[in-house]
Amino acid sequence: MLLTQLVTVVAVVAVCSVVFGWISVQQLRASAEQSALNIARTLAEDPDVQRRVAFYSADPGTPSTADLRDDDLQRIAKDVTARTGALFVVITDDHGIRLAHPRPEQLGERVSTGYQQALAGNEVVAWETGTLGESARAKVPVYPVAGGDPIGEVSVGFERESVFSNLPLLLGGIGLAAGVALLLAAVASTLVRRRFRRLTLDLQPEELVALVQNQAAVLDGVGDGVVAVDTDGAVRVCNRAAERMLGADALGRPLADLGLDADLLEAARRPEGVEAVIGGRVAYVDVHPVVRDGRDLGEVIVLRDRTDVEALAARLASVQAMTEALRVQRHEFANRMHVAAGLLDAERAPDARAFLGELLARGAVDPAVPGIERVPDAFLQSVLGAKADAARERGVQLRVSEDTLVPGEVHAVEDVSAVLGNLVDNAVQAAHSAAAPEVPVSPVVGASAAHPQRVRPEPWVEVGLFADGAELVMTVSDSGTGIDEGVDPFARGERTGLDPDAVHGRGFGLTLSRDLARRRGGDVWIIDRGGPDGGAVFGARMPGALAPSGIGGTSEDRDRTDALDRTDARDRSDTRGPGIRDQEEE
Repeated sequence: MLLTQLVTVVAVVAVCSVVFGWISVQQLRASAEQSALNIARTLAEDPDVQRRVAFYSADPGTPSTADLRDDDLQRIAKDVTARTGALFVVITDDHGIRLAHPRPEQLGERVSTGYQQALAGNEVVAWETGTLGESARAKVPVYPVAGGDPIGEVSVGFERESVFSNLPLLLGGIGLAAGVALLLAAVASTLVRRRFRRLTLDLQPEELVALVQNQAAVLDGVGDGVVAVDTDGAVRVCNRAAERMLGADALGRPLADLGLDADLLEAARRPEGVEAVIGGRVAYVDVHPVVRDGRDLGEVIVLRDRTDVEALAARLASVQAMTEALRVQRHEFANRMHVAAGLLDAERAPDARAFLGELLARGAVDPAVPGIERVPDAFLQSVLGAKADAARERGVQLRVSEDTLVPGEVHAVEDVSAVLGNLVDNAVQAAHSAAAPEVPVSPVVGASAAHPQRVRPEPWVEVGLFADGAELVMTVSDSGTGIDEGVDPFARGERTGLDPDAVHGRGFGLTLSRDLARRRGGDVWIIDRGGPDGGAVFGARMPGALAPSGIGGTSEDRDRTDALDRTDARDRSDTRGPGIRDQEEE
């Protein structure tokens, strides 16, 4: 590339030098011709010259050489030649006979070049070769003093050597200027090449073309979002996947305008990266610095959309909890069947019949959730039973509110289990973390008055379920300490009452619950932040989650719920909804 630049510069300088040289030659030629013309005009208008030329032109004979040598015309011509440095000053009569000439022996002879144009009244400027050699000459007609037709001519010439005596100096100046220009061009080309190599990381143009083509193919061929930023924090590269997640044309914009603030990027620079909510999507953010030859070029940010993965994980966790609850219930049911079988083996049929009648009246398993009989749907009973088992392990009682009314059957099983399960898990964690103080009660008989009996109020979580056509509305409250004012539960990294030793509670379950609800056109929000006298209350609504009981739902309801199930989460990830507390358990 440098060689191409130098060749181009040399060609340009050479052409310019030739042009300037040609112009200089033409200027010297024009200057000599103009000088000769001016001198000839001056002589032709001299009255003495006019009178002597008229005298000789009136003589029909040819003047002798001896007479012309001593004539005033010869003297005038010699003086002008000496003063102007001309090659010659020649004066002729109307027949072209030399009346004045630098060589006296040629006086009285006819001139060797044409004189007819001058005698016709025209001024002639030309380069001609005569007895004195090639010269730039001017021929001007001589008129009588009183006027009339030309009676002779004055011819003045400058030899070539005198005309171009300054040409070497001019060409030397042009050559010197060309050399300086070449030197400056070489230095400038070298500096530009070094800067170009520094800016392009020493890549040639062909390599840059291949790099751009490969970059476009790679960036648009991966499912992850890739964002490249320079050292000023402006986006320089952004593939289609990243634009879909960021929801805007990111090129040239600062990262802060795209929802990627400095705190998030600082956390993402850790080796394990960080998960964050970007544009309503749960994404894994990973930041890698770009350094080449010790020079910091910026950073590459990789955005991996984990919304669907997190939602599936939450749903699987709910299914696993429900399966475990069913296993426990099956085990308890098997134990009761063993009791009935034992009574029959002991030939105590009336007792066995009474025992089985009692089971038939109250169900195979004692209700583990107070108020569970208000929920006729088997799926909701299983989910609440599974969550109640997990809550009892942590000393928290799960119950169903007295105003619960859900006559329909759950249609969107996975979404409901994910949203309800995460809300309940979050409430159980809050109730368990509240650590309610013990309350003193009246001493019992035999107890020491100095040591009154103390009991600890049992933490609780209450779930309310309501049906509005095909829409399922849920409320979850707890006995925790609520959420402090000014706390943004949706802020990245925000955790509410998180147990540092807990295995779960590090995910984005509550955020995912809101995303799942919004995908169906619903929402998850905080109804009451609570306080010292009571915990927070959450609300959730999920349109199309229920099919009315008895007939399995109308065709309109079924069509609506089927369409909602097929809706892509990305279509509604940016819809409305107030902020809610971050999920504590996955």
